[in-house]
Amino acid sequence: MSDQQTQKKSAAKAALQYIEDGMILGVGTGSTVNCLIELLPTVKLAGAVASSQVTEDRLKALGIDVVDLNFAGTLDVYIDGADEVNEHLQLIKGGGGALTREKIVAAASKKFICMVDNSKRVDILGRNFPVPIEVLPQARSYVARQLAEMGAEPVYREGFVTDYGNVILDVYDLDVSNPIALEKELNNIVGVVCNGIFAANQADVLLKAGDNGVETIMR
Repeated sequence: MSDQQTQKKSAAKAALQYIEDGMILGVGTGSTVNCLIELLPTVKLAGAVASSQVTEDRLKALGIDVVDLNFAGTLDVYIDGADEVNEHLQLIKGGGGALTREKIVAAASKKFICMVDNSKRVDILGRNFPVPIEVLPQARSYVARQLAEMGAEPVYREGFVTDYGNVILDVYDLDVSNPIALEKELNNIVGVVCNGIFAANQADVLLKAGDNGVETIMR
C-alpha cells in the first residue's frame, strides 16, 4: 500500500469521531471518501445523503439507507475530501465532477469536515490543480470564451457528463489569490452552474494526514 493511500485511510479513520449513532450523514465523493465509506458499517447511521451517484451506489452496496436531501433537512455533518486546500481551509474540489452536488450538501450541513492526505495542502489554490466548472452544455463555448478573456485556459472534459446532465470545463491559469471573489465572479458567468472553489462555504475542520499521523486544523 502506498504512503498516500495509508494517509487517506488514516484521515478517514480520524473522521469517524465526528459521526454519531442515529445521525443522517452527508457523504462526499472521491478516493479518500471511499476509505471512509468502508468504515461506515461500524456506525449505526439513520441514513446518509450522497453527494454523487457513485457514492450513492457505494453506500447502498453496504446496506446504508440513502436519504434525499429534500427530506433530510439540515445535516449535522458533511464529510468529504478535496483536490487542494489552503491555510484558510478554502478548497478546490471537483476532480471527480461532483462539485455542484457536493457544494449543495456541504451548504446544507452544520459542519463540513474535510479529509486530505499531505499532498493536497497548498499555499495558493489553483497552482497545481485546475478549477473545475460545471456548465450547461449549450453554454460551453460561450463560457470558455469568457474564461479565456480572463487569461485562463479552459479545457473541456471530454466524454464526461455530470449527475445533472451538464459538462465540465477544467480551467488552468486562473488567479485564485482571492478565492472568495473569484468563486463569485465565476458563478456570475451566464451558463455556469457551479464552480469548484469552496471559499464562501469552506471547511470547518481539516483532517490532514501525514507520515506522523493526522493533524486536526479548525477554522
